[in-house]
Amino acid sequence: MTEGALVLEGGSLRGVFTAGVLDVLMEKEIELSYVNGVSAGSMAGMSYISKQIGRTIKVNLDYVRDKRFLSFRNMVKNRSIFNFDFLFGELSDTLVPFDYDTFHNSKQIFEVAATRCKTGKPEYFEKGTCEDFISAVKASSSIPILSGMISVGGKKYLDGGCSMPIAYQRAIDLGYEKIVVVLTRERGYRKPPLDQWTKRGYERYFAPLPHFLKALEEVPDRYNRMQEEIDRLEEAGRIYVIRPDKHVTVHRTEQDKRKLQALYEDGRRLAESQVEELKVYLGMKAEGKEETV
Repeated sequence: MTEGALVLEGGSLRGVFTAGVLDVLMEKEIELSYVNGVSAGSMAGMSYISKQIGRTIKVNLDYVRDKRFLSFRNMVKNRSIFNFDFLFGELSDTLVPFDYDTFHNSKQIFEVAATRCKTGKPEYFEKGTCEDFISAVKASSSIPILSGMISVGGKKYLDGGCSMPIAYQRAIDLGYEKIVVVLTRERGYRKPPLDQWTKRGYERYFAPLPHFLKALEEVPDRYNRMQEEIDRLEEAGRIYVIRPDKHVTVHRTEQDKRKLQALYEDGRRLAESQVEELKVYLGMKAEGKEETV
């Protein structure tokens, strides 16, 4: 295991890019000691911790058109466009089994970020410490309006991306010197301002939660500031970034399997092309073992 942090951005179905990157890291036995994920990044991170190469892309490709997994009908039945009961129930138990034993026994630290609805602030939940970690992952991945609030420890949460879309500062604050950031948007991407219909929808839906509403309204500016800081940190050599090298057209509820497969392959291609450079950054030998001190 290599001492360092792995930070995973969300983006719902754009997370297949992250899945491609992580599959290559697992194949090359690049195992970082600390991982955090937001939204889809938390999902992909689970398979990285459980060491299940190919699981995340298989789930997405095989079930993205399955109404039990993703459909507006789920919003009526389960108050969420993504059916977490199916995802963490039948799908993880029998259809594409998740290796809970390896996941829980892993010595890697794994945190997910979710946004507290009362405060509009991010909170972090750690595997092995949080008593209901799966609910924390659900909360981290619950898109406002398209998903209902998730209760963790008696408190209500929604998508971590509402307040902390890319938790690189968390890794810095924890003292990690080597930080690898996997993004799901290309260099130079900036979020546009909220359109009037989205803003009105948020105002109507979240009026009883003024702090959360404020966090939502600040999403574009916050995200864009983070992208600018990431560029500065990358240029200074403080962090190592893997991101798409062309415009990403996959949207967060994408159901075109060809586009999903192509974005996954982009993640694999870029990780493979950068793996030796990444090992140098991490202080690893070419064969994937840490340099002795």
